Amino acid sequence: MDNLDLRGARILVIDDSKTIRRSAENLLIKAGCEVCVAEDGFEALGKMVAFKPDLVFVDIMMPRLDGYHTCALIKRNPSLRGTPVVMLSSKDGLFDRAKGRLVGAQLYLSKPFTGEELLEAVRANLQTSAGQKASGI
Repeated sequence: MDNLDLRGARILVIDDSKTIRRSAENLLIKAGCEVCVAEDGFEALGKMVAFKPDLVFVDIMMPRLDGYHTCALIKRNPSLRGTPVVMLSSKDGLFDRAKGRLVGAQLYLSKPFTGEELLEAVRANLQTSAGQKASGI
């Protein structure tokens, strides 16, 4: 597995499950990423401005501020709207995927996801993001 393209990538993981946060953080750190974690959308929005992530993974079902609202707030902020957002959920319905797209999510990963699926989501979104920056999108 080639992780060289992930070195230095700044990833924010937002999930109310300590297990998901910890396993995603460990996996991403091993791949060379810088990782910041948050328990919910409120905590994450505060960290986003200082951390300036290249990619955000956000759980849909969280207390206080759910993943849909968190994604919508990120996409409404002019300085953050270009940050790719990947929704994480144990719900795998068409409605949930469509709602994720409506609020601006680039991808939807169903739980439980594998380590490779998580890393592939990072690779795909960082390449897309870099391509958009290079072309001025």
